[in-house]
Amino acid sequence: MSEFQIPRKVQRLHEDIRPEQLRYHSRRVAVTKEFTFDSAHHLHLYEGKCKSLHGHTYKLVITMSGFVNEIGICVDFGDIKEVYEEIIKSQLDHKYLNEVLPPMNTTAENMVVWIWEELDCAIEQRGWKQRGTRLEELVLYETPTSYATLKREWMESNA
Repeated sequence: MSEFQIPRKVQRLHEDIRPEQLRYHSRRVAVTKEFTFDSAHHLHLYEGKCKSLHGHTYKLVITMSGFVNEIGICVDFGDIKEVYEEIIKSQLDHKYLNEVLPPMNTTAENMVVWIWEELDCAIEQRGWKQRGTRLEELVLYETPTSYATLKREWMESNA
């Protein structure tokens, strides 16, 4: 069994590392953050349990990519959380989706595209796209084993 090691010295900026060393590389990197929200909905023209009003604890997995800044961060996890809470959670959490979303059948497949459009617009408005930040993938879980996935290349192509 190895012994627990206590650092001899905590690294200090300007003494042990210089600011220009904080950015280790210039590659595109993706970061991912997960969120949950609770909502109710029902599906039209669907024969099954989901035609009746019911609810889900949705899980949204957001992946964004970008180039690291001078301190080695491409997209701050806190910024992703702020955008999610302001743009998505505020509109969908504890809401009746058929009432708050644009006219659509509130399937995970339709919702994930709407969420992409909302987040993409927010990224543009915040100026993140100009620095190379972009959405790469969204995964919207309706249940722990059922989800819809959307990738950047699919949104950018007409196929």
